[in-house]
Amino acid sequence: METIWTPHRFSGEVLALDVANTVVLRVDPARTFDRFDDPAEIERFAAAASGFRAAEIGGNILTVSDPRAAKARIVALREATDALFRDATITGVVRSERLAPLLECCAGALAASPVAIAGDGAGPAAGQGRVELEAAVAISALSLLQPDMRRRIRICGNCGWLFLDKSRNGSRLWCDMSVCGNRQKARRHYRRARDVTGKRTDA
Repeated sequence: METIWTPHRFSGEVLALDVANTVVLRVDPARTFDRFDDPAEIERFAAAASGFRAAEIGGNILTVSDPRAAKARIVALREATDALFRDATITGVVRSERLAPLLECCAGALAASPVAIAGDGAGPAAGQGRVELEAAVAISALSLLQPDMRRRIRICGNCGWLFLDKSRNGSRLWCDMSVCGNRQKARRHYRRARDVTGKRTDA
């Protein structure tokens, strides 16, 4: 089924984490699924990300020249990104055995799709017109290795997605308050109501 690439699906706040989050419910083996199973979705994701991540990618258009050929490389880059930053968020350190696969994937992506990088290193330089998705994702992932960026990566307390906490005090708990935050509130409300009902019944 074709994915509708809504703003919620770009709750990662940066391109590399948005791509990592294309595996839904990664932390729940019984319900997890991969939106990139269909290579056509990679192309549709790139089109949507061109709008949602316009500032990060310098206003360029993200393209996927050959979705079927690029799928394995993009998925490998996605998994290396998730593995490193999820582990670093939990442990507080970047482990070399997680870093090496990410650097290898990034090097391959940038070698396959040369791109000019902006002076601040955060994304592709503006004015290039079209940029391959895998190259833009590689630049985004590498930018997250900066300590001030890495320290702001969080794991959503509801769905397990990775996101960059851009709040002033760094206290965000959910990737998207309107979705995951509200779901958690509803669960807490249900549990409280159930507990109250149970106590009254027992009495």
